[in-house]
Amino acid sequence: MIKSDKSVGDDLSTLAHDAAQTAERAAYSARSGIGQGLHEMSSGLDHARSETGNALRQLASESDALLHRGMDKVRDASGQLREKSLHAKDAATTYIQHEPMKSVLIAAAVGAGLMALVALFSRNHHSGR
Repeated sequence: MIKSDKSVGDDLSTLAHDAAQTAERAAYSARSGIGQGLHEMSSGLDHARSETGNALRQLASESDALLHRGMDKVRDASGQLREKSLHAKDAATTYIQHEPMKSVLIAAAVGAGLMALVALFSRNHHSGR
């Protein structure tokens, strides 16, 4: 069975038409898939951006709270140290008023001890060169 040229041409035309339609459907599907993928990627990026922003805001808030707690602790410790130093000053003043001779002797002994340490370190420092 030999087909006529017209029937072969019609078959080729139909085949080409079908191939073109298949290619168009494939291109449409690809475009739809790419569009859907881009949309999902964009949604994922938006979600990640939102989560990152929330995490950064929480970190900043916690850092600020930690800073304030640290400053409060330093302020409290400074106040306690001030109170203890005032108490020590008052106690030393009272002792000096009640025991002036002992106070002078203790001060002289402490001064002599400090001078001995300075002389010892000074001698070791010079002989080490």
